Amino acid sequence: MIVARHAQSVWNLHFGRDRVDPGIPDAPLTELGHAQALDLARRLAEQDVRRVVASPYTRTLQTASIVGRTLDVPVAIEPLVRERNAFSCDQGSSPEALVGAWPDLVFDGLAADWFGTPIETLEQLRERCGAFARKAASWADFEHVAVISHWGFIRGLTGQEITNAGFVRLARPI
Repeated sequence: MIVARHAQSVWNLHFGRDRVDPGIPDAPLTELGHAQALDLARRLAEQDVRRVVASPYTRTLQTASIVGRTLDVPVAIEPLVRERNAFSCDQGSSPEALVGAWPDLVFDGLAADWFGTPIETLEQLRERCGAFARKAASWADFEHVAVISHWGFIRGLTGQEITNAGFVRLARPI
C-alpha cells in the first residue's frame, strides 16, 4: 500500500510563511497544490495503483480526485485516515457539503462530526492508526491501493514525516 500526503493547501501556504495558524477551516488546494497532485498522479502511475482511498477533507479529496481521474481508478472515502484535528484546517466540512462538492463519491455513514474532537491525544491517534492498519491488511488489493492522507496521520502510522504530495510504500502487516 502507498500512503501519500495531500498536495499543498491554502492553509499550508499561509502556515508555512510564519508558523501561525491562519484560521482556514477545511482548506482547498492552491494552484501549486493542483500541479503537485497531478505530478503525484504521474508518479503513482508507475506504482500500479488500482484504487485510491482518501480522507474526507477538501484538500485530500481534491488530491484524490486528480489522482483517480488521471489514473482512471475509483476513489473511496475512509475517515480513519483523517488528520488529528489540531489546527483550523482540520475542521472538516459536513457530509452534506461534501456530497454537494463531490456527487460522484460515496459518503454513506459519514457522521456529522467525522473529524473528531479537537486535538486527539497521541494514544488516540495510535489506536486509530492501528485500526486502519488492521483494516487495510485485510484488503485483497493492498499492494495496489494509494491512501491520500495527512502529515499527522502518516507520521502516526509510519513514523515518517512526509511533505505535500510525497508518499511512502508500506508492506502488508503480518
